[in-house]
Amino acid sequence: MFFRDIIGQEEVKKRLRESAESGTVAHAQLFCGPGGAGTFPLALAYARYLNCTERTQEDACGRCPSCVKYNELAHPDLHFVFPVVAKKERKKEVCDDYLPEWRSFLKENPYFGMPEWLDCMEAGNSQAIIYSKESDEIIRKLSLRIYEATYRILLVWLPEKLHATCANKLLKIIEEPPANTVILMASEQPDLVLGTIQSRSQRINVRPIAQEELKAAMVKNFGLSPEDAAYISHLAGGDYLRAIEAISVGEDKEFFLEQFKEMMRNSWSRNVRGMKMMADLLASIGREKQKNFLAYCQHLIRENFMYRFQAPELNYMNSDEAGFAVKFAPYVNERNVFDLMEELAKAERHITQNVNAKMVFFDLSLRLTVLIKR
Repeated sequence: MFFRDIIGQEEVKKRLRESAESGTVAHAQLFCGPGGAGTFPLALAYARYLNCTERTQEDACGRCPSCVKYNELAHPDLHFVFPVVAKKERKKEVCDDYLPEWRSFLKENPYFGMPEWLDCMEAGNSQAIIYSKESDEIIRKLSLRIYEATYRILLVWLPEKLHATCANKLLKIIEEPPANTVILMASEQPDLVLGTIQSRSQRINVRPIAQEELKAAMVKNFGLSPEDAAYISHLAGGDYLRAIEAISVGEDKEFFLEQFKEMMRNSWSRNVRGMKMMADLLASIGREKQKNFLAYCQHLIRENFMYRFQAPELNYMNSDEAGFAVKFAPYVNERNVFDLMEELAKAERHITQNVNAKMVFFDLSLRLTVLIKR
């Protein structure tokens, strides 16, 4: 990943290049923002730039020995930490056990999120975290002598997924890092990162991609017309992953929309049998998809509330979602919108805490029966 491969974010790129040129490189940096804005790609491009021996004022060279190794994501002084699913039967318990899949995945997916990585790992219903055992691996790697680079890089994707034990050990390394060690963390939910890690890291906020820059990327990468690219860029809200979803109308999104419709219809008609059947279905799709579904429901509630104001520039729905909003939007109003959002957010928290999914979704449907008729 080079700076030139990242869509927009010129202000952040400039700041990172200047820090490398001046040598004022913070030993712990927390990149904060949605994955589709380029949070992880920025951290990876910065790691390459720091160690490039022939870099220019704009980017890494791509030809020096360091860049050649970064091309394969196999530099001896570049270490990755990322959420995994432990599979004892396959002897896969730490990040290094997944390195071949991880490297291949990164080469194919410059921009990605947790759903794509879970599919790559064939995680099924399991949730991915950074296990406590990873802390021993981190300490071992950072205790070794730097092989050839100017900076040894520890690149952590989603530090909010760190097990408490691992997070505390990482905190000790951040407080007293080995010489010439830089820890780059890319977080999509920085408020969930251990507070003491946040306070000891330089925070770099990555804003959504500017609409014009995202539009240009959609025209270049997918051959869209300027009009279609402008529409997709508006829907995406500065998130490249959402823009790709809007083009492909992924199976997950279609499934989520159908389940949202069914949930609201069951609640409106007080169809208890339908609620139980839906709870059974949603309980079978895995924790990560359940959380994604509930986040999607919150998004649609917000969009249906805004739809009532007849201001297209404030709405971020595709044609199928907007078609359903014609009839559904009147039922989302000032009297129930906050409570609807709170119930969906509470259900998402319960799923995260491993509460029985059937109970969560059935209870949610029952609560919606009261709110939807306000």
